Amino acid sequence: MEGAEEMKHILGMTHLAKEEIESLLDSASSFKEILLRPIKKVPTLRGRTVVHLFFEPSTRTKLSFELAAKRLSADTVSISSSMSSLVKGETLVDTARNVEAMKPDVVVMRHGHSGACHLLARHIGCSVINAGDGINEHPSQALLDMFTVLEHKGRIEGLKIAIVGDIAHSRVAHSDIIGFTRLGATVTVAGPGTFFPCCIEELGALRATSVEEALEGADVVMALRIQRERQGRALVPSFREYAAAYGINMERLRLAKPDAIVMHPGPINRGVEMSPDVADCGRSVILDQVTNGVAVRMALLAHVLAGADKE
Repeated sequence: MEGAEEMKHILGMTHLAKEEIESLLDSASSFKEILLRPIKKVPTLRGRTVVHLFFEPSTRTKLSFELAAKRLSADTVSISSSMSSLVKGETLVDTARNVEAMKPDVVVMRHGHSGACHLLARHIGCSVINAGDGINEHPSQALLDMFTVLEHKGRIEGLKIAIVGDIAHSRVAHSDIIGFTRLGATVTVAGPGTFFPCCIEELGALRATSVEEALEGADVVMALRIQRERQGRALVPSFREYAAAYGINMERLRLAKPDAIVMHPGPINRGVEMSPDVADCGRSVILDQVTNGVAVRMALLAHVLAGADKE
């Protein structure tokens, strides 16, 4: 990928320069063309091995990373927390070092603790891709979100992106805010006060006082799932009350631009953060996000291995 410095790891949007993001998105466009062929496979990573360490439940991210590796002809191995020696008391670093001793080229990891992927990258020699760490970051999701917006809008610079929901506990929100603002979009966020980190403005987002204010004139409307598994206590009175105050329904969607697209990183709690008619309407690009996830993750795997080869 010309025009950007190759990197050995992908740990977060924080570490990606604008030029690197643009290069990855360009590369994803080329890889998506492969997904539309009758034979969806190229030899780009033939002879390489990708290990997937997923210590949290995942459907879209895990499957798309595995498909991405297979589409590039890499060998893949998947390990979950229940299948690993972590259940026997082995540390994450020792697990990773034992995996590395088997000579993989890339480790793709999802972990419940923020910073776990950074820790891994400091202790093993192969490339590491962050597939989501705690409430910190989810860079591949942000990149596929940006790629989807580019496909439908033709640009990111100058757009208004509205993100509604559990901002504090969403690693997707954190990565999206960094990525979209780095490419020149304005990101406005809305949600209950209990769902906001104290430093949201430092990430580059504008905080709206209501969901209606956030959606007014938006080009992109994104709803986020309430991260119940990351909350020590209930932070909203009930899901019904949350839906009434912050759920994206057709009436609220009309506040956005007529050609605004609707997004969600999944999984959707229908009737909570988004009504079923919005999730399934003609402006919804949620399934496009899923499709684009494979192309973007193909680009990431090729990117980190190109960076590792240059060391």
